[in-house]
Amino acid sequence: MPVSSAAASVLTGNPIVDQATKIVATLGPASSDAQVIESMIRAGLDVVRLNFSHGNAQDHIARAQRVREASRRVGREVAIMADLQGPKIRVGKFAQGKVQLREGAPFILDAARQEPGDEHAVGLDYKELPGDVKAGDVLLLNDGLIVLDVQRVAGDAVHTVVRVGGELSDNKGINKQGGGLTAAALTAKDMEDIKTAIGLEADYVAVSFPKSGTDMEMARQLCNVAAAGQRHRPGLIAKIERAEAIANLKEILLASDGIMVARGDLAVEVGHAAVPALQKRMIRLAREHDRLIITATQMMESMINNPVPTRAEVSDVANAVLDGTDAVMLSAETAAGRYPLETVQAMASVCEEAEKHMAASDHEYDGSHSHLPRIDQAIAASALHAAALVGAKAIVALTDSGSTALWMSRRRIGIPIYALTPRVTTQRKMALYRNVIPMLMDTSADRDEALRQAESCLLRHGVMSQGDIYAITCGEPMGAPGGTNMLKISRVG
Repeated sequence: MPVSSAAASVLTGNPIVDQATKIVATLGPASSDAQVIESMIRAGLDVVRLNFSHGNAQDHIARAQRVREASRRVGREVAIMADLQGPKIRVGKFAQGKVQLREGAPFILDAARQEPGDEHAVGLDYKELPGDVKAGDVLLLNDGLIVLDVQRVAGDAVHTVVRVGGELSDNKGINKQGGGLTAAALTAKDMEDIKTAIGLEADYVAVSFPKSGTDMEMARQLCNVAAAGQRHRPGLIAKIERAEAIANLKEILLASDGIMVARGDLAVEVGHAAVPALQKRMIRLAREHDRLIITATQMMESMINNPVPTRAEVSDVANAVLDGTDAVMLSAETAAGRYPLETVQAMASVCEEAEKHMAASDHEYDGSHSHLPRIDQAIAASALHAAALVGAKAIVALTDSGSTALWMSRRRIGIPIYALTPRVTTQRKMALYRNVIPMLMDTSADRDEALRQAESCLLRHGVMSQGDIYAITCGEPMGAPGGTNMLKISRVG
């Protein structure tokens, strides 16, 4: 059976990028133009983040359409991630838009206040705050730049004294040092936004502020209800940004398809010094349990206003790559910054360079597993081991669901994994998998013909040439999800 017209359109483009680590970029006012989106995809963008904290449903639908159109022009599908807002744990508005808080001055956070705030008091979007705090607690506002010591709680009013002052403006966030705010992870707005995300066929939905696996299970149920009658089911990403989430990390991870190290709010709650070690732990744990991992927040913050990153930012991105993260994420840098394209280009360059200089031991696959209960997992592991032993040029997975490619991508190996699938939804989802190059290709129901098609496809792409050795996996019968049960080592020619 010949390659489908949809697949052929992909094969005439350039779906292969240099870096194994994937790049997530947030769309916003600076990057919603169709040409900018196309340029970022060409530069190495793999996943587009739609931030549901800003804009309305139509804004997100229009951006998603532009992303899909740009992907077709480039010839490389990218994933779309809908990032839910979560609870609004914020102060209200001020009469002048902002105030200057002085160290040692009293300041009241008043859930009952209706009028705009001033230097003495402000209302709250988060009305439950008085019930969540007590005397002696520490509140951190505006990403920890403002520090308030709680003196007492009287009815709806939280009386504090300013420990660290500064400028406080409308709707800045509130964190409680050490965690403990009771806000539910999913709000009524999130439930409506999930419907929008399903409607635009988002490949992933990111859930803000989950505290337990139950929060993620509820999000999955809501996605399933919203997608009733459709085959499309998005992957779920848990954003780890609460202190409580650290205590429940494993159960959150297992209830999700992946996690995001959301270092901004997390650093405010647990302390900045604790975040680097937590980041490494989360990356390791995600890979051990066959889950995805995104490292996010302020990775190239200076590029909001500058055309080049700082050396510290380059080191930050490179260290996440060396730790094994699936993806590194850009937020305001591409959503509102002056240099969205240059930022993606810079991040791609850092990722590629870091991968080149990984220690040789980081690329070795020793084939060790304590137990693999499933045949498809055993085949995936065997493919990695065999490819490493024979010095294969590539590992090829014919996959319907993408599971085989995911398992392969959890192990460190310096051999690219080409995942060939007949499903565009699977192709897009695999755009987030580290070291996986997803490609769309219809294959014959006959195994031998399908293997020939795969080799021909990669030859046309210039991935392999005469004499190269590669490992290829597939399942019999062909096209059955989760049915990978065959491994073949082949030489081209």
